[in-house]
Amino acid sequence: MARSPFCWGIDIGKCALKAMRCRLADEPRKLAADAFDYVEYPMLLTQPEADAVELVRDALREFLGRNTLRGDRVAVSVPGQMGLAKFIKLPPIEAKKIPDIVKYEARQQIPFPLEQVVWDWQRLAGGIEEGGFVIDAEVAIFAMKREQVFRALAPLTQAGVEVDVLQLAPIALANMATFDQLPDPATVDPEQPPASIVLVSMGVDATDLVVTNGMRIWQRSIPIGGSSFTKAIVQGMKLTFAKAEHLKRNAARAEDPKTVFKVMRPVFNEFAAELQRSLNYFTGTDRTATIGKVLLLGNAAKLRGLSDFVGKQLGIDVQRLEAFRGLEGAGVLGAPAFRENRLSFGTAYGLALQAAGGPGVRTNLLPREIIQERIVEAKKPWAIGAGVGLLGAAAISFIGMYFAWTTFAPSDYAGAFAKADGVKTQSQAAISAVDEAKQKRDAALAQQRALLEVEDRRFQSLDMLRAVHALLPRDPPGGVPENPADRNELHITAVDCQYFPDLATWFDAVKQQWAETHATDEADGSVPAAGGGPAEDPALNPAAEPNADVEALVDGGPASLPGPTGPGWVVQLTGYHYHNEDHHKPDEAAQFVRSTIVKGLLGEGDEVVVSAGPWAGRTVSVKEFGIGYPVIVATTPVRTTRVLKEGAAVPGEPLAPRPDLFLGAGQPEEREITLRRFDFVLQFAWQPLSPGGEKPFVATPAPGTEGN
Repeated sequence: MARSPFCWGIDIGKCALKAMRCRLADEPRKLAADAFDYVEYPMLLTQPEADAVELVRDALREFLGRNTLRGDRVAVSVPGQMGLAKFIKLPPIEAKKIPDIVKYEARQQIPFPLEQVVWDWQRLAGGIEEGGFVIDAEVAIFAMKREQVFRALAPLTQAGVEVDVLQLAPIALANMATFDQLPDPATVDPEQPPASIVLVSMGVDATDLVVTNGMRIWQRSIPIGGSSFTKAIVQGMKLTFAKAEHLKRNAARAEDPKTVFKVMRPVFNEFAAELQRSLNYFTGTDRTATIGKVLLLGNAAKLRGLSDFVGKQLGIDVQRLEAFRGLEGAGVLGAPAFRENRLSFGTAYGLALQAAGGPGVRTNLLPREIIQERIVEAKKPWAIGAGVGLLGAAAISFIGMYFAWTTFAPSDYAGAFAKADGVKTQSQAAISAVDEAKQKRDAALAQQRALLEVEDRRFQSLDMLRAVHALLPRDPPGGVPENPADRNELHITAVDCQYFPDLATWFDAVKQQWAETHATDEADGSVPAAGGGPAEDPALNPAAEPNADVEALVDGGPASLPGPTGPGWVVQLTGYHYHNEDHHKPDEAAQFVRSTIVKGLLGEGDEVVVSAGPWAGRTVSVKEFGIGYPVIVATTPVRTTRVLKEGAAVPGEPLAPRPDLFLGAGQPEEREITLRRFDFVLQFAWQPLSPGGEKPFVATPAPGTEGN
């Protein structure tokens, strides 16, 4: 059956059952009320002699006897203390990754395994989303234990009521306040949000405190309610609970009102103190928030003098919520029973608003298996009809096939079938012969191509080594400094290479090192931010904070590259240098490697003469040899070492003082000097090109030689 536009919001409290039937009005930000009901229990559910289950069952029976829910959506609330609400500020993150972060946070924040709870989440209004990234976003996570959910749904299920939405009462109040008392969040500037409204919903034994400005929500449950005032009268005036409750509701008309308010005075003070403490905590956690006004809800808020007393204690405008601005419907709003109990309909209002599809928090704590079961039940008639149709179609098809089969004579077609099989066999043999000839042709062509390529591949490795040698830094002839620390030298101790069928596999493993090698300082875009010395380079100092530029590169920032793809070789250079003195800064350690060999391998260095091929004897750039993507994959901290002076060692002799190397006054000259050594391992991709060509000229190595 089609759903009606009307929705019921049902608040099963501890004093009465409150319900409203509403729909979204034609006018924007208006909710049209069609019906309501208020069923008060004979006694409070918290009284010792009360049978809570039976009282709720009787109230539901009376409610269903006066109203029909057929075709309407139904939203029900549970007390805030039965659930868990967490509001989490997210770091800057991609929008598509928010669900994964929320699930991680749910496992951290919910003190039970997720399999034992029903939970839901929603991103709140506010935050900035640009280019797929979200900044200053906040999400709300709500959860309840499964056993508590089914316990809350039990009386409704037994009464035959199908619940569509299960929501925490404080969140329903927040939805009501955002819709009824605050401007539309879509029209609010996030940088200048409106003042927050404080909703104080007084129940029987607890008070829900909700603070919201339409964009953020904060809530807390205070263990003081209407029964706290009743208990104070019971203890102070030695009355039964029923008489004390009656006296509390009619305190102004009592024989001695002064005595009644005197015995309730401690509860007044405690209630105001709890509110003050809660608001101080809220303003302390959110320095930018401001409190506009405090609205009291719940029939307990009708207690004479409560709003004035709390307002004086807090120094804030405190008043009862006398009218709902966003609610229309004269038949409901003008009814005496509604006017008498309007303070208790805030939660039912918020529930009906959510069920009708209004704005606000739309999380639902109804178990997913219940929702799926109802979807299946709703589709069963259609499934049965479809099944009957399929059976009918199958029967018709079977009858037609059976008739055709009975008229078939195999002997009439035996010769035709035999000829068809013979032609098929000949065709398959011809196809096999053609495929075999193609394979032989392709193998011959491949062998010829390989033989032709050998001539040009002979000198590729030599050309690559010449290119690397040409890119090594060196001092001009006649200008070599005496001190090895001042020389522009890189000492290469080993050269290795390894073949990769796809260089993307190698590049994925060194993306972090690539980012650290090529990250630049945002200040001037010239000096790499990850290098400069042992104290600044994260590769040399693991305790250093990670550089923001490096993270941007790894995450696909503007300076990152897609990396090489396809077959090729990874060449590894192992070496060291002494260019690490204080007067070399910032061009020392890893930065010296970047400014020399790395810069050259990027195609900014010297050119190389081709050894063989169509371009033999011509000078080409490094990139034309297929060299690129240099990455410093490993470094060691700069360390002090002792090195023999040039000429201080004599071949075949031990390191003893030489008599011919004495200074004045008969002092022997030092045969060693102290230098600062920096070791590094550099890798780069090499996809050999046909000299003068444009396509990679990479042959798969023979088995067993891939690592050479």
